Amino acid sequence: MVVIGREDEQGPTARLGHYRARDGSRGAHVDLDLDGPHAGLVVGKRGMGKSYTLGVLAEALAETDGVTPVVVDPMGVFAGLADVDAPARVLDPQVRADALGPREWCTLLGVGPESGVGSLLWRATSHAGTLSEMRRWVENADAERSTRRGAANHLSLAADWNVFDPDGLASTAFDSPGVTVLDLSGQTREPAGAVLAAVATTLYRGRVEGTTTRLPWVLVDEAHAFTDGVAAGPLRRLVTRGRQPGVSLWLATQRPSALPAVAVSQADLVLAHRLTARTDIEALTAARPTYLDGEWSTRLPEEPGEALVVDDTTESVHHVRVRERRTPHGGDSPCASAVADP
Repeated sequence: MVVIGREDEQGPTARLGHYRARDGSRGAHVDLDLDGPHAGLVVGKRGMGKSYTLGVLAEALAETDGVTPVVVDPMGVFAGLADVDAPARVLDPQVRADALGPREWCTLLGVGPESGVGSLLWRATSHAGTLSEMRRWVENADAERSTRRGAANHLSLAADWNVFDPDGLASTAFDSPGVTVLDLSGQTREPAGAVLAAVATTLYRGRVEGTTTRLPWVLVDEAHAFTDGVAAGPLRRLVTRGRQPGVSLWLATQRPSALPAVAVSQADLVLAHRLTARTDIEALTAARPTYLDGEWSTRLPEEPGEALVVDDTTESVHHVRVRERRTPHGGDSPCASAVADP
């Protein structure tokens, strides 16, 4: 058995799959390190297995002591993880308003902090801890009526999203065994990004401040949908600074070209399924390690479920067939023939 992602032989692992031999036969088992924090990237065009692979990782994490996996599910395909043989919960999540800083609030609401409305929102979110308190602060602020009205309208929009609550998810909510699936399939881009930004910040602070003992693993599907909005800053912080407090971040996407360059360059583990778009392959090529023999375009697998794994910890490359999941996978696409009359 080979363990990817570490040099020693201690600590928990996840069964990722097995080596794929040149003749198509099954080779030795391949495991993935779960003991230390990692910045990981799972890429592949639609139908090649990226979400499936993320589910394989979540299954193993759910049954591992000392970690707390959080799956960000914008498409509603990970509910089957509730069937894992470990504590699991699928949430329609709400978060605390003060988990976002003033700059993030301005980004979320689409106003520049240098504008009158943005400046007022900055001050309101700096002084108040809940959305209701922010709205009252704006109402009583010493500002022009039109500015107060504009800020109030933006905060009313945020209230209508119904994702902010004074009793929303705190860091201690994740300091327990099992997997948490944040079902964001019913949310539009802005509130979904707000939830991810708040959760990423809460988990990071929980580790830095010592309010949580378990090591968080944040798994984000369709990550390209979150990296240019309010969640961009908190995700960047986890990519670049999450290792020290012990927070792992895994981004799964069919469009690596849409991710910021730092997300690719800072990943110590890359699981690449089949890609065909030139821009996506070029995004990986820009961060190609010297120990990768050949170009990405010639090394990427052809079949669904196969992955090229680049391990920067051991500076090695592996051709792997991902194992079958034990819980239902909700990422398959429906087809007309399945619902047509006989």
